[in-house]
Amino acid sequence: MSFHSKDFVIGENNCAQREWIDLGNSSRRYRYYQYGQLKLNLHGCISEVRMLSSDKAQERLTGRLDRRAFIGTSVTAFAGLVVWHYPSSKSVEAEAAPSGQPKMVRIVEFSDAGIRQGVAVVPTIIKSEEEWRKQLTRSAFDVTRKADTEMAFSGAYWNLHAKGLFRCICCDTALFSSETKFESGTGWPSFWAPIAKENIKEIEDLGWGMNRTAVSCRRCDAHLGHVFNDGPRPTGLRYCMNSVALRFIKSA
Repeated sequence: MSFHSKDFVIGENNCAQREWIDLGNSSRRYRYYQYGQLKLNLHGCISEVRMLSSDKAQERLTGRLDRRAFIGTSVTAFAGLVVWHYPSSKSVEAEAAPSGQPKMVRIVEFSDAGIRQGVAVVPTIIKSEEEWRKQLTRSAFDVTRKADTEMAFSGAYWNLHAKGLFRCICCDTALFSSETKFESGTGWPSFWAPIAKENIKEIEDLGWGMNRTAVSCRRCDAHLGHVFNDGPRPTGLRYCMNSVALRFIKSA
């Protein structure tokens, strides 16, 4: 286990500090400290955002925070993160565990041009953890198979404005269209609707002491992100997704 921190700036008077903890199993957990007017919408809830007084903010930015106090806080946070991480990882793995014949599900198929091809009944895709690790990058594996969350503003698609289709990185199921993508200001790609409701699953997520709705791929159970009810019309929903869980196909 090891602890790390880094200051970063986004825009005028918008400063923050990011701390992370290496858990020793190729995954990390993050906390963010906020200064000025910076607002981070942490849809994955693996981060803790805390407003600090100007005096304490200055202490963190100039490095005057007592090291022993920082280590004590980090150890406490780490203990809580371990408690949270266990049920989160367990829930994803349980859904993907082999149990006889694959379950059959109904999805709507789309061409790469985004044209609806019709409803198909297909088997769920079940693979071992080793198989998923071979297929996916480490970040994609952590997000889709371990319900992790990528850092805000770090993904490939949060600021993408091209027209096209977003497929599941694990099984290629069509998930979202650029037609419903909008600027949420959160640092994650956001959509006001999936391309077909049949292609996703919405699951109650009680992790991190909150009641949220997690979104996963219908066919392979890949964790995609969360959905919130603060989106634009016509649905009023915001599907806040992880870029690494998606594969974008640009329209010809």
